[in-house]
Amino acid sequence: MSRQIFRPVKFLLVWTRSTVRIVRVASDRQVEGSKPSEPLDYLINQQFFRYGEMRMSFFKVGVGLLIIGMIFLSLIYYEGDRNMKNFSLKPSDSAEMNMEFVGKDIGYYKIFIPEFSGSEVFVQILDQNHNIISDDIVATKMSVNYFNFETSGTYFVKVTNISDEQLKIEVEFGDTNGREMIIPGIITLAGGIMVVIALYIKLRDYRTEQPDENIS
Repeated sequence: MSRQIFRPVKFLLVWTRSTVRIVRVASDRQVEGSKPSEPLDYLINQQFFRYGEMRMSFFKVGVGLLIIGMIFLSLIYYEGDRNMKNFSLKPSDSAEMNMEFVGKDIGYYKIFIPEFSGSEVFVQILDQNHNIISDDIVATKMSVNYFNFETSGTYFVKVTNISDEQLKIEVEFGDTNGREMIIPGIITLAGGIMVVIALYIKLRDYRTEQPDENIS
């Protein structure tokens, strides 16, 4: 019981000694011939200096996490399995390409039409039993779409030219490695949040230290 009573007293004594020590250092650092600085001002300045250092460290850590996360996301993406092919399709013609997917993840396909002039193509994603698991009409020069696959096997992307003119089409079909991107994604998100918070605190302090002046 006595220890619990004396803990606050002990903390108060330690804090008082620290404050007195800072005040003593402030007095010893006064420049000869200059106006003496107030010990309380020195104490406040020291505290703000430490706060500024912590804020800058917070910002630097956030930027570091953001860069590291983006690097890992890029590496995982470029290491993913993918196939690329070029097709020249007449009206109503179709073309297919396939790829082996493993496990349960998210796949993607990218359609690029170099000489786009408002044409449309119909895209289907088929599983190993040729069941349709996704379909879409692409009416832009470049389009990237995603789909979920539940089991390992061979999957197909089927592209059909539904326009009235012959089209040259570039098709990219692959795995996003979405599961491997979870941790780098969390790191990137955490870094971005830290950067936003640090910038917000900096802007708030700037407005506090330099309030807007009325322009006459």
